Amino acid sequence: MRANQKAIAAYGDVKVTTGVASANGVQLIQMLFDGLLESLAATKGHIQNGAIVEKGKSIARASRIVIGLQGALDFERGGDLANNLNELYGYVTRRLLHVNARNDLDALEEIFGLMNEIRSAWEGVPDLIPASPRAGALLN
Repeated sequence: MRANQKAIAAYGDVKVTTGVASANGVQLIQMLFDGLLESLAATKGHIQNGAIVEKGKSIARASRIVIGLQGALDFERGGDLANNLNELYGYVTRRLLHVNARNDLDALEEIFGLMNEIRSAWEGVPDLIPASPRAGALLN
């Protein structure tokens, strides 16, 4: 439950509240990635348009989401995967600082590609989780 609370808190930063209260853990993570990708795309537009204040806000938002994702990792159950994601999120946070300081669109594209790839992987997670008997009873 602690991971869900961290994810909900981080997701509040992306200004989308509909469905968060009823979302499961996988859905929350997917929403966080959606918000992150949205922030990265906004950052690109702000850099291209010379909108420095807005760029800073969108990078800060992206950074908060990455920190939320990092904080939601379960190292006990996640093992090597959780450790690898933790390292990746640390790397992404450092690259976001670089993007902010240098307006480096190549670094931003790298981050976007990495996070989009992980977001795509999360799309298949619900198929890997067995349906609970209670969920099936609600559908009948």
